[in-house]
Formats: sequence, C-alpha cells, structure tokens
Amino acid sequence: MNHQLLLVVGAALAIMVAASVFSRRTGIATPLLLAVLGIGASYLPGAPTVDISPEVVLAGVLPALLYASAVNLPVLDVRRNVSLIGWLSIVMVVVSAVVIGAVVHLLFSGIPFALGVALGAVVSPTDAVAATAIGRRLGLPPRLMTVLEGESLVNDASALVVLRTATAALTAAGGLTVWSTAVDFVWAVAGAVGIGLAVGWLTVLLRQRLDDPVLNTTISFAVPFLAFVPAEEAGVSGVLAVVVAGLVTGTLGSRRFSARDRQTQATTWTTASFVLESAVFLGMGYQLPQLLEAAHDETTVGRISALVVVVVALLLVLRFVGLLWPALTGRAARGSDRGEALRARYDAFEEKLDAMSPPADEREASRLGWARRRLARGRADVDFEQREPITGRGYLVLAWAGMRGVVTVAAAQTIPEGTPQRATVVLAAFLVALVTLVLFGLTLPWLIARMDFRSADGVERRDAVQALLRQVGESAVDAVGPVEEQTIDGEPVDPALASRLREEVLPRLLAGAGHLDEHPGAVEQMLILQRRYLDAMRDALLTERDIGAYPSDTYKRVEAMLDTVEHRLDRS
Repeated sequence: MNHQLLLVVGAALAIMVAASVFSRRTGIATPLLLAVLGIGASYLPGAPTVDISPEVVLAGVLPALLYASAVNLPVLDVRRNVSLIGWLSIVMVVVSAVVIGAVVHLLFSGIPFALGVALGAVVSPTDAVAATAIGRRLGLPPRLMTVLEGESLVNDASALVVLRTATAALTAAGGLTVWSTAVDFVWAVAGAVGIGLAVGWLTVLLRQRLDDPVLNTTISFAVPFLAFVPAEEAGVSGVLAVVVAGLVTGTLGSRRFSARDRQTQATTWTTASFVLESAVFLGMGYQLPQLLEAAHDETTVGRISALVVVVVALLLVLRFVGLLWPALTGRAARGSDRGEALRARYDAFEEKLDAMSPPADEREASRLGWARRRLARGRADVDFEQREPITGRGYLVLAWAGMRGVVTVAAAQTIPEGTPQRATVVLAAFLVALVTLVLFGLTLPWLIARMDFRSADGVERRDAVQALLRQVGESAVDAVGPVEEQTIDGEPVDPALASRLREEVLPRLLAGAGHLDEHPGAVEQMLILQRRYLDAMRDALLTERDIGAYPSDTYKRVEAMLDTVEHRLDRS
C-alpha cells in the first residue's frame, strides 16, 4: 500500500477543512486560501510531484461540479435573467477571446493570433465559487447571486468551444474564421441542449422508480457523465449538456422524487462539491513549480509579467465595458412607464379571458387555465423587475466579480504539445487566474460592504413564507374538497375523525407543521387524508413556483417544510 499517497490525501482533506474554517472567521475567500496553501505546499522539502492531468479536471471534476450547481439553481431565476446571463457567458466570452487574441498577437512577437485567441478563451470564463461564497456571507442580493452562478455554468462551455476552434486553427491552413466559429457554436449549443434534456428527463424517470434514497443518489453520481460523454463524442459541448441535465433534474425532482430522496441527495452532493472544489483550487496552486519549470527556457520574467498585466487589464476593461450595455438597457426596461404599459396589456388580456364563454369541455378548460397561469406569470415578472432591479451598484459588483479558477488552468493545458509558446501561454493563464483570485477575492468583500445592499429581514421572509403557505393550503382544500366530503375506498370518513382533522390536524398540516393522530383506530385513515392534502399542497406549490410571485428562497423554504411533513408521514 502506498502510505505516502494516503498521507497526501489525508493532509489535503485536513487543509481543506482548516481553510474553510479560517475563511469563515476572516472573510478571505476559501479558493484564494487554498491556492496559496497549494503553492506553499509545493515548495516544502520532499513534497511529491503530483501530475494533475487537465483531462481529469475537465472530464472528471468539472461535470460533477457543474451538475451540483445546476440542480440547485432555480429555473425561475435563470429564466428571468437569461438575457444578462447569455450576454456575459456567451457574447462576452467570444468578444473577450477575440480581443485578447488580437492584442496579444500584436504586442507579443511569436504568439500567433490563433494561440492568442486560445489564451483569451481560457481566461474568459469566470469562476463563481469565490464570488458567491463572499456574496452569500455579506448578503449580496439573490438576483446578483443568480447571475454570477448562471454565468459561471454556461461560460465554461462557451470558452471550451472557442478554445477547440482556436486550437484546431493552430494546425489548419485556413486559420481561424468567423464562419467556422459561428457554425461550431450553433452545433455545440443545439446538440448539447438536446442531449442534456434527454439525459435529464430519462434519468429522472428511472430514479423516481427507485424506492431507496441510497440507490437514487448513486444514480445521480452518474448523471453528469451520462450527459458529458455522449455530448463530447458527438462533437458538442459536454459541459453545457451537463448544465441542462442538472437544470432538468432540479426542476423535475420536486415533482418526481420523494422528500427523503431529495434530502439525501442534497447532503451527499454538498459534501462532494466541497471536496472537489477545494481539491481543484489546492491542486491549482500546487502546480506552480511545474509550470515555472516548463516555461523556464521559453520566456523571461519580464515578458511573462507584461503578458499577465496586459491580459488582466483587458479582462477588467472588457468586463466593465461589456456590462455597460445591459446596464443601460436594463434601466430602460425597468422604467415605470414600461411597467405600467405591460400591466395595462395584461389587464386587457384578462378582460378578454373573463369575457369568454365558459369552457365547453375539459380541453378548453385546460387551455383557459394555462392562459391564466401565463397571465399571472407575466404580471409576476413585471413585479419582480420593479421590486428587485439590478441597480448601478449591482452592475459594479458584477463587473468586479471577475475571479478566474481552475478551469482556466486546466483548459490552457489542453493546448497541443509542440505548439510554439505553449508553455508561456499555460503559465500566463495560471498567473492570470491567481492574480484575479487575489485582486478580486481580497477587494470584493470591501466593495460589497460599501454598496450597502438591502436584503429582506427575518420578518419579511417569515411573512412571505406564511403567505405562500396559506395560498397553497387554500388551493389544496379547493382541489381536494372539504374534509367532510372525503372518502377512503369508497366509504365516507367517520364524522368524528373528519371533525378532528378539520379543527386540529389540517390547520397544522397547512401550516407546514404536520400532525399524526395517535388513536389506534384512526391512524391509517388519518395518514391517508394527510397525504392527500399534502400532495395537493405540493402540486399547488409547484404551480405557484412556475408563476413566480414570491422570491425563489420562499419556495425553497416552503418546499423544505412540506418535505419535513412528508418525512414524518413516511416514518409513521
């Protein structure tokens, strides 16, 4: 047995935990601490050489991390911010790669345009791990957190597509063309979305048939790779397929998985994500001596320093300039006149619906119900834009949250061996990631604190939860019917049991507290009735979530309360 390997693994886990604890006490981002500790560990006497293959990170670790993040990201929030997320994660990645490639090619002799674009591609995607950890601790508005997380999920895919095109151009006689990049992008995105949808839907269908949380969670570990591998084999974006599969799983899981399955999966994946994220940042720092040695004969300290300064400056300028357009258009979109115009349009549409004849059959009733839900969702979107706009302070934080991470380092190392100036570009990518972690990681907490963002206090959150609970409770009673009208196996419920359910049990159940009648003769009937109303409450909650009249966090809290009640009923 290789005891040295076991010692390294044990020491790494201890360092991860210690860095996390220290981060919570000092406010320094954990990824920054781990990267610095990794650098320090690499220079210890007798430190073993650890060759971290970039394929292990990009094909082994990255899919798991992206899947874990996508499962927990509310589709409602993604939908409401899709234009900004798409702008940052697709348009700005491509623009940044091309601009950096052109500038580097002009200023640094020996670096061809295609290699410069490859460098621009690997340094373009931001890493939201540090930014969201800081934002969560300092009360960054949920909408900004969603944009950062959503951008980080998609920009890796965009960057890897551009990188693949650029590296192909390094050996192609025709060089890099706009047409080839555009075609590659369309195919990579369309194919990845299709594969991700299929994998997410099929695996959810499989997992809902497993009445065992251990087996269900075990299958969940395979989902990111079931999406990633076929997508890569098909020549499309594997990481985007993983993200789509994760979003599908997170959305359908609320309907298809039991509370026990969701709770077990959440705990397991949280632990796995912590270990993987910590390991990649620790390993990122540990690689520094190897990268320095590889670039020793190819570049000088002055040249590599100048290259890093130029790239970091370009990234900063491009991010600020790139956010000007959504900032200006967002200000116009959330104007009161536009909001009032949309509300007037929705009011007119509602009047048309009210004036329609009663539906003649179930199909017409279903279509009318769908139209009313769409109307409610449109109004909720307008209210959300007015209630939680991204202000100038928010855009400033987004612009400054430009940390790069391990994907930058790993992706750079996939540039083909033998490419002139490869070692220089790989080292530059590592140093850019390290500099941005230090620069933004140390200053972002100060900036967020100075912005003085207002977050909902405990009373507001509690009131929102209670209001949503009342609403889904009333919808459940409307759907199931009064207690006195319930039947079990065709037999009416005992009047005494119905009275107790209505007066004592149901109010607690509808408040998310749960209750179980302990009378031996009534336990089975009480369980059946409670389950009936609980299922109706969950259906009503999912309907309300699709509309989006409340903050996403409110839906999560109510779902957790219903899960707790379901767990109690399962144990009874």
